[in-house]
Amino acid sequence: MDNKNDLGTLIVTGASRGIGAAVARMAGQRGYSVAANFLSGEAEAQEVVREIVSQGARAVAIPADVSRERQVVAMFQRAELELGPIRALVNNAGVTGGFARVEEVSAAAIEKVLAVNVTGAMLCAREAVRRMSTKRGGNGGAIVNISSRAADTGSAGEWVHYASSKGAINSFTVGLAREVATEGIRVNAVAPGLVETGLHAANGDPDRLQRFVGSIPMRRAGKPEEVAEVVLWLLSPAASYMTGAIVDVGGGR
Repeated sequence: MDNKNDLGTLIVTGASRGIGAAVARMAGQRGYSVAANFLSGEAEAQEVVREIVSQGARAVAIPADVSRERQVVAMFQRAELELGPIRALVNNAGVTGGFARVEEVSAAAIEKVLAVNVTGAMLCAREAVRRMSTKRGGNGGAIVNISSRAADTGSAGEWVHYASSKGAINSFTVGLAREVATEGIRVNAVAPGLVETGLHAANGDPDRLQRFVGSIPMRRAGKPEEVAEVVLWLLSPAASYMTGAIVDVGGGR
């Protein structure tokens, strides 16, 4: 069954799990055709796509390393070919580089974090702007970058390198938003706090959420779906006068 309320094609990077998967599923429910990008979680990404399609929307899983320019270009081309014009982008793909104090972090870890989190987001946004901008013959659109509350807290003693990459995302969001504000494109960011995903266990600290819950005014971690709701709102006409905003979703922390 085709989606009768098709809002156009949305590319979600890092859509195989966590916040990215929640955004992809919700986007399909709201009327988007979804290109679910993944790098290593193919089975998970395909399951996300199956769930979206089972609810009557269109979706496809597309492998790509967002830090590789050719792969990003190919991803956008395939998404357009299989789903139609790109109307939205959620830059969610990211890596933490592992826990380490600055004095211990390796150059390789820093380079990977910046390549995926910063270069990757910029490359994807570039390709989106090339297709959306009214100045270039497009019909406009919206971009949401996934930042982190770590950009403000700094994550001292854990992953300052990761926090710094998210600080760069905040600056990029504001700059790009102002650059394309008259070209039909809105650019915003969502900065989640502590969220119940596999990120913490994957970095070797499965108890991290429990240790930090006491520092959250709401006394609980967030859920990926709670972040996804804010992302989908920013993509929607309901946020038509918002651009260049960094929206915190962190339970008050």
